[in-house]
Amino acid sequence: MTLTPSSPGSAARRPRGAVRQSRAGTAFVAAYVVLLVAFGVLPTAYAVYFAFTDAGGKVTGFANFTATAHDFRFMDAVSHVAVYLAFWLLSLVVFVVALALLLHRLASGSASKALRFLYYIPGALAGAASVLVWLFMLDPTVSPVSSLLGMSGFHTFGEVIAPGNLPLLFTVIAFWTGAGGWIVVMYGALNNIPTDVMEAARIDGAGAWQTAWHVQIPMLRKWIVYMVILAFAGGAQLFVEPQLLSLASVGVAGRDYSLNQLTFDFAFQMNNINGAAAVSVELLVVSVSAAALFVARSGFFDAD
Repeated sequence: MTLTPSSPGSAARRPRGAVRQSRAGTAFVAAYVVLLVAFGVLPTAYAVYFAFTDAGGKVTGFANFTATAHDFRFMDAVSHVAVYLAFWLLSLVVFVVALALLLHRLASGSASKALRFLYYIPGALAGAASVLVWLFMLDPTVSPVSSLLGMSGFHTFGEVIAPGNLPLLFTVIAFWTGAGGWIVVMYGALNNIPTDVMEAARIDGAGAWQTAWHVQIPMLRKWIVYMVILAFAGGAQLFVEPQLLSLASVGVAGRDYSLNQLTFDFAFQMNNINGAAAVSVELLVVSVSAAALFVARSGFFDAD
């Protein structure tokens, strides 16, 4: 009798190493699932429950969503986050891909290792620490680049952090903190492009720019989509930068500049947990919807 892979006896014939690997994989996945349920699924379900009920636990439908949407600060927070996301995602896609291509171009020299190290250093700082560093850098009275700020027309800290400058400032801070890791990821993806493809482009007479535009960037498409999805989700939760700037500048940014700040204010200043949960659920729905759109339009899970 010939055993097929689905036959009961086939499991007994599997090598012990394969069985151990299978069990190890199952253990790792099980641990992840437990953490996902404990710190992802259950808190989300709890937030959804609060979003559709009142303080007494009575179901109120979309009343909390309507009430928070009519708050005078809500639309301003939405517009602030939208403008920031536009700056953040555009800068991330353009500069991360460009710097990764440059890094890959220098791969044969020692400069590549030095650049990879330098790119990654800012990511070692926590978000709050990065903001504090930038608050020091942006104050013309103490900044080591005060002359550059002066030539740009900024002579006081208040001029630098004027409300119209905040989306760009938050983008610079976020890029400085988070772009280095993505540059290293894109560099690794570039190294996985088959050498025969690159060689064929060279034989066909393609220069560095043509190779990057017609070969490398198209083959980075899924990695770029992955980066955009995570960056969108993280950027929509803007909180640390405006919160610390608000404290350091005596309210220039405002404690309700972003939706996450507004959620914090609802929960801990106004004691409106249900309204805070409603805004949080809205952020979740927007992030998941955007991720689904990016995945669907990009063919993220399609086989190459």
